[in-house]
Amino acid sequence: MARRSKAKGTRRHTKLHIIHTQAAGIDVGSTFHVVAVPPELSVEPVQTFQSFTGDLYRLANWLVEIGVTTVAMESTGISWIPVFDILEAHGLEVLLVNARHVKTVPGRKTDVNDAQWLQQLHTSGLLRGSFHPAQDWSALRVYLRHRECLVEYAAAHIQHMQKALMHMNLQLHHVLSDMTGMTGMKIMRAIVAGQHAPVVLATYRDARCKASEETIREALTGHYRREHVCALRQALELYDSYQARIEACDQEIKSTLEALQHDELSMDTLPAARHKKRQSHEPQFEVRETLFRVLGVDLSQIDGFSAYTALKLVGECGMDMSRWPTEKHFTSWLTLAPGNKISGGKVLNTKTRRSANRAAAIFRLSAMNVGQTNTALGAFYRRLASRSGKAKAVTATARKLAVLFYNTLRYGMAYEDPGAAYYEDRYRQRVLQGLHRRAKQFGYKLIEVGALEGVS
Repeated sequence: MARRSKAKGTRRHTKLHIIHTQAAGIDVGSTFHVVAVPPELSVEPVQTFQSFTGDLYRLANWLVEIGVTTVAMESTGISWIPVFDILEAHGLEVLLVNARHVKTVPGRKTDVNDAQWLQQLHTSGLLRGSFHPAQDWSALRVYLRHRECLVEYAAAHIQHMQKALMHMNLQLHHVLSDMTGMTGMKIMRAIVAGQHAPVVLATYRDARCKASEETIREALTGHYRREHVCALRQALELYDSYQARIEACDQEIKSTLEALQHDELSMDTLPAARHKKRQSHEPQFEVRETLFRVLGVDLSQIDGFSAYTALKLVGECGMDMSRWPTEKHFTSWLTLAPGNKISGGKVLNTKTRRSANRAAAIFRLSAMNVGQTNTALGAFYRRLASRSGKAKAVTATARKLAVLFYNTLRYGMAYEDPGAAYYEDRYRQRVLQGLHRRAKQFGYKLIEVGALEGVS
């Protein structure tokens, strides 16, 4: 009887190729960070550092001294930001990794294991860093996101002002389209100052207000109780305070953009503005001209984009589109591309991934706006919405806008809208070509109705 070989049943373990020989992994925490380096670089390959600034500098100096050149760490809340900035300032290549991509073996979840697992994956080149803009563009993104927060806080106090007016049964928000307009602000400031006569308050009506003076006088007839006037006063003061901080933030945004401008760019090539009306809550400086001096292209020429929308997109994505090799990589990063979950040769799911990408949210909002316009993109949105629903139409139109944004920034493409009629004609031609092709397959031939008019 043949003797069983000892090698039978044993597994052959294939070692992963080493790509980064001097890689480190960091498990980021709120109070301390665990760092793992290759055993051949340090006697103590796993060390713990506190989250204080002095400890972060000691961490960076230690990595540089032992010869580490690249570091991988998870994006844990906002605790990674100081670590990222200090390590990058010391000349290290830092990869910010999505936590979903580095899940370790279940049942062995410790800070040390996480750091060692990150270091092992990064050594083998199995990790991809998340997008992080350059330092100058990162500053612009911080300012723009902070400005959005200030606008939200100010909007909350508009609701407080409306609530105080409702307590006094003043129906001002029903007769004015915007309470923070010229008419509304004059009337509320007069109420806070002690003027409670509806006849006098109605005279503060602006000439551009659609409501008549009599209507405003009727809406301002109420009971001006002291406690509600106090609430209105404080809400108005807080609103004014946030408006002052928004103006200060706008100056910082303008200064940051001016530092990024190219002096050799000529304003003669700036095309005519497509949107003469300023967008609500837009910064109080010439956003379109300032952004053109930085980019060399006018993104507001794309349908659905205002100058402020283009500024927010550039703040989120930066100017260097070469970070994404193709437009497909860019739309995939935005989670606007269809999924490709395939198993056994069968397509299981093509839904887009759920994401909190701020740039994708801006593209989606622009897609909803462009769907109401008489443009080629608007016709595409309406046709797809009638066939597949508005949710899919928003995603598909947002992807088209993202492709236009990518090509404009990377290749300097000038966008010209062909119009809704052009799009409908092309769609009709595609449908007719498909019908002719199907008829030919079944042995038939389609003939236009007009060609049969002369036949008896």
